[in-house]
Amino acid sequence: MTQLLNKEAFLEKVFNFEKNKEWTFEGKVPAIIDFYADWCGPCKMLAPILEELSKEYGEKITVYKIDTEAEQELSAAFGIKSIPSMLFCPLNEPPQMAHGALPKQQIKQIIADVLKIN
Repeated sequence: MTQLLNKEAFLEKVFNFEKNKEWTFEGKVPAIIDFYADWCGPCKMLAPILEELSKEYGEKITVYKIDTEAEQELSAAFGIKSIPSMLFCPLNEPPQMAHGALPKQQIKQIIADVLKIN
């Protein structure tokens, strides 16, 4: 199941950019962070795909959602200019960003290649 993040939860569960200059992922399992807005059509198309992937991968990954309207500071911190944007956070490597409502198969490929999960 996807989890909604506010800034406080993001600092605790993903990356405390107020404390650390270098990327330090705080999660226990790899994560996908979906930057979205309620009014965004492509975001609405992506939401059920991420929900399916969250169920499919279960405990292997965490899927978070960040409302770019409510959390403008987080959006700015990651330079979000277009939505949907997804931040893929592997455990011991820098995160990678993908933009647009990608098809499920392409997201699964990124999960395999970037998050190293099959």
